[in-house]
Amino acid sequence: MSPDTRSIREAWLSIPSPGQVGAGLERFTGQRMERILATVAAIGSTALGAQALLAAVTGISAVDAARVGMMVLVFGPLLWMIIACATARLIKPACGTFAVVYVVALLLWPVVVDPLSRAPSSQPWIFFLVNIAVIAAMLAFKIRLQIVWALGLPFVYGYVRLVEGDFLRDFWITTAFDVSFTLILGMVIISLGWMFRQVAAGVDEARARAVETYAAAAAASAAEEERVAMSALMHDSVLAALIAAERARTERERDLAVAMSREALTRLANTEASIAQEGSDEPVSRPQIVAELRRTLSEQGLDAVVEERGVAADVPGKVARAMVLAARQAIGNALAHAGGRGLHVIADSATADELTLTILDAGPGFDPDAIGEDRLGIRASIVARMAAVAGTSEIRTDADGTAVVLGWRAT
Repeated sequence: MSPDTRSIREAWLSIPSPGQVGAGLERFTGQRMERILATVAAIGSTALGAQALLAAVTGISAVDAARVGMMVLVFGPLLWMIIACATARLIKPACGTFAVVYVVALLLWPVVVDPLSRAPSSQPWIFFLVNIAVIAAMLAFKIRLQIVWALGLPFVYGYVRLVEGDFLRDFWITTAFDVSFTLILGMVIISLGWMFRQVAAGVDEARARAVETYAAAAAASAAEEERVAMSALMHDSVLAALIAAERARTERERDLAVAMSREALTRLANTEASIAQEGSDEPVSRPQIVAELRRTLSEQGLDAVVEERGVAADVPGKVARAMVLAARQAIGNALAHAGGRGLHVIADSATADELTLTILDAGPGFDPDAIGEDRLGIRASIVARMAAVAGTSEIRTDADGTAVVLGWRAT
């Protein structure tokens, strides 16, 4: 395959389809905000986790299975949470695991705590992770569970701490201070997370409304421009071609009328695009056309089959472009008016220099004569477009469905 042919094929496959532009931007600000929250959580968890680990290692008086198991139970999920937040992978499972495991560790704390380290004046190492568990809940759970964790964890810690100190008076004073501090900080964390997410959601919603408004205005402007252009075209080119055809008497005059008619149909089919956008006459293979139609169906969310029959065939680039655009219009009509029921596309080539595209659906059909004069979906986008490249178009419709047949044969 020559470099020019390869470049032409790559350019053909990169033609944008409807619905492709703007995909994936609906929650751009929300996704950025979630990434920022996860990064901040990773930094904070690393700092407080290192502090808790240092306190746990230096404060242990005797190494036994219970104390080592407690440290593994807490710091294992915490490490997973930090890595997940730093890499933006599996954030919710990791944070949810740590949030639940930390509650279990708190409930087991009085059983495994070192009796010699029960001093009311100093907090145990597990205290440093109370608000880290709240942050984990903020990243993993819905807002109601976030509030439950922010309100419940400080009191669970307080109760466990009092059980550890046998409910002595000195423990009540220090525990009340710790509970109030973690309770206020936890609610601040949840409130800030909720506020930042609401702001991001508002920005995304405003962007979506702005894009929708702009698209509607652009569509209305384009429709009006097309209507004006069509009016001028009908008045100038088409009317002149009809007059020339009516007055043709000699063979030369008839050939001139045919040329004028073809030029008018070409302009009619390409009113929405300049001649430079029609594409070249470099041959395009049938598999490329089939791939483009399959991409169109996929982007429309349609689970339809594009079937290839007959022999391999190549068509000129302008013809391929016109057939793809006309087929897209037929697919869009089948989706809009038949709900995509029974949609089936057939690409058939009896010889190497011809191609037929058939778009079938199982909709209720329609009356072609009842289509308004201002509806250009069939007249301009299918019939005129195919006529402009010396192709054919046929629409067969009844109560059992509709078949749009697009054909081209080299002359």
